[in-house]
Amino acid sequence: MVANQAERSWDNEALIGNERFLVYGACGWIGGQLVEMLKDRGCEFKISHNRMENRESVSDELDEYCPTHVLNAAGITGRPSVDWCESHKIETIRANVLGTLNLADLCHQRKIHCTIYATGCIYEYAMDKRVFTEEDVPNFKDSFYSWTKGFVDEMLANFDVLVLRIRMPISGDFHPRNFLTKISNYPKVQSVPNSMTVLFDLLPVSLVMAVRGIVGKYNFVNPGVITHMECLELHKRYIDPHHSCEYIKELDGLIVCGRSNNELSMDKLANALPDINIPHIYDSVNEATKRRFFEKNKNILID
Repeated sequence: MVANQAERSWDNEALIGNERFLVYGACGWIGGQLVEMLKDRGCEFKISHNRMENRESVSDELDEYCPTHVLNAAGITGRPSVDWCESHKIETIRANVLGTLNLADLCHQRKIHCTIYATGCIYEYAMDKRVFTEEDVPNFKDSFYSWTKGFVDEMLANFDVLVLRIRMPISGDFHPRNFLTKISNYPKVQSVPNSMTVLFDLLPVSLVMAVRGIVGKYNFVNPGVITHMECLELHKRYIDPHHSCEYIKELDGLIVCGRSNNELSMDKLANALPDINIPHIYDSVNEATKRRFFEKNKNILID
């Protein structure tokens, strides 16, 4: 079962204290959700409109606003997919490498807690490696996006920052960045077991971790793995009983660069937060799909 309200009593923890949040990437999908959560919790925050690679302007902003916490959800993932990064390498480096390291360094110098919403798409299943921990060196470099993220992931180990590795993010709506929305529109799908991140479970946890001052790398995923086929079976059950697609073994010819598939251990996250229950990925994807059903049919249900 998805955690009930009693199990989420920790969710109000971000209301305690005198935190001042500065948010980068607020115009993005995840950044926008963070802003809404801060509003709902009555937290003091400011949205940054500076580009992180502009060191002088970022430095001035940190000194002027004096945040206690910085939330970095900025970066380039590519539109409509990470294939975009293959032909826009300089732009990708500026945002994902220079910008991220610049902000981390400036916060490190000022002892400002910095949370970086990163990616776990830096590993790929290998014959001798099926589950990856935070200590494993990134081994997936078949996309330029993942290469930049893996490089930065290793560099960030030298800073006192919180790095949260998100994978295949899922929400309970029809946003185009939602993994469930994306795969339901694919005519051909490669079904592989993967770790994934259900945002309504984990984004609130990120605020708790920030308030608690936790730093280091964390695989920021729900426990367990789920396949693309299992996700689409739930989609067919709740959303579109007529949905169909072709399941294929390889994506060759359909994409410009490779895609990461992996299972991330979340033992370190569970040990750091013994009072917080994060539901199994299948249960949460089931819940997310139900929410999508109610979103699709809310006018009918209200009438």
